[in-house]
Amino acid sequence: MSWLRRKLTGLPEGFTGNLDANESVAASGTSGGELVVATSLGLWLPGEERLGWHLISKATWDGSALTIIAAVETGTAGAAVLLTDQPPRRYPLEQPGKLPQAVQRRVTQSVVDRHRHELPGGGAWFVRRRVPGQDGTILQVRADAGVDPAALDALASKVANRLH
Repeated sequence: MSWLRRKLTGLPEGFTGNLDANESVAASGTSGGELVVATSLGLWLPGEERLGWHLISKATWDGSALTIIAAVETGTAGAAVLLTDQPPRRYPLEQPGKLPQAVQRRVTQSVVDRHRHELPGGGAWFVRRRVPGQDGTILQVRADAGVDPAALDALASKVANRLH
């Protein structure tokens, strides 16, 4: 019956993740013999759970490897979600297929708009994004190292209130 499940859902051979009922596979590839799978809700990376498209700050393809910069939610300021980027993770793809294009398209489509504000100590990107499987958008804020936290909190709250 596993062959029938793969055929009906488009799951690649050997995929062990549990897709949500409304989640579909867009593309897949292998990195070091392990699967990398792009779905409607996010990117399944080797040895990890799904990473939602709204938590991928940047994805690049250099012709041989997919590099992902993921973000983690580190707090809130009003209705804005504060993010911190993690170190880049590189996944050499033996057979990339349509995976690089699918990842680029999904990350890009999650961004509604973005703008940058300068603050004491640096600046911050404000990004409105769609969250896969949810209605509406969220406001995310990614600050440069050294930005004054109080100024960031005040501005993020102001921007979030203006958008809602």
